[in-house]
Amino acid sequence: MLQRVFEGRSALVIGGSGGIGRAVAAGLALRGARVCVHGGHSAERLERTLAEVRAAAGAAAAAGAASGFLYRLGEGRPEEAVKFILEEAGETPEILVLAWGPFLRASLQETKAEDWRFLTEFNLIFPEILVSWVLSSMLKDRWGRILLFGGTKTSEIRGFTSTAAYSAAKTALGVLIKSAALAAAGSGVTCNLICPGLTDTEYSTAGESSYNRRHSPAGALDCAEIAQAACAVLENPALNGVLIPVDRGLWV
Repeated sequence: MLQRVFEGRSALVIGGSGGIGRAVAAGLALRGARVCVHGGHSAERLERTLAEVRAAAGAAAAAGAASGFLYRLGEGRPEEAVKFILEEAGETPEILVLAWGPFLRASLQETKAEDWRFLTEFNLIFPEILVSWVLSSMLKDRWGRILLFGGTKTSEIRGFTSTAAYSAAKTALGVLIKSAALAAAGSGVTCNLICPGLTDTEYSTAGESSYNRRHSPAGALDCAEIAQAACAVLENPALNGVLIPVDRGLWV
């Protein structure tokens, strides 16, 4: 039986109504956290996720175990999005998980200026502002957990043939996380990054699932596997400033 290591702690999962975020939200509830779930645009999907999170929390905690809200990220400016999300959450979270980021598959020469701008604003600038604001509160409280998600194989600098704009922004998150970890050293706050391998989610098209299988020698991952790793990272106070590939040694 899992220990409720986050009993009474508040958690905000951005991009939590589906995919990896949904699985992480349920994992946090199992560990006792009071979870606020951000969803993109589907009220039905958000309600299903909240029901799953409350079930994971157990009958005794279900009433206050989960809340949620909808907000379509990617519209407006990143700082406006951060402000809105933290206001909707109702409190500065003690545990922050960002499991969202716009994706584009295109060759470098086909990537337009507006693609570079959009992908950078919401895969890098948005997380930077979010971490800056949340970290300040966590440092005052002398406890906190920040976990961001990078892209596949973005834990180190390398070239990409079809995801350069997306992967450049996600790779830069490593600098953000290591900088936040330095700022948080010795404070009880940890800041880490997980780079999932190719993962099948409910959003995956048949073509994407086929691509994942072809390029994953050990098989495509599922959301539960990534969430298990994420929760283990969040539980461990010794991990700070770590970029963690969770991909079974994928080579692409």
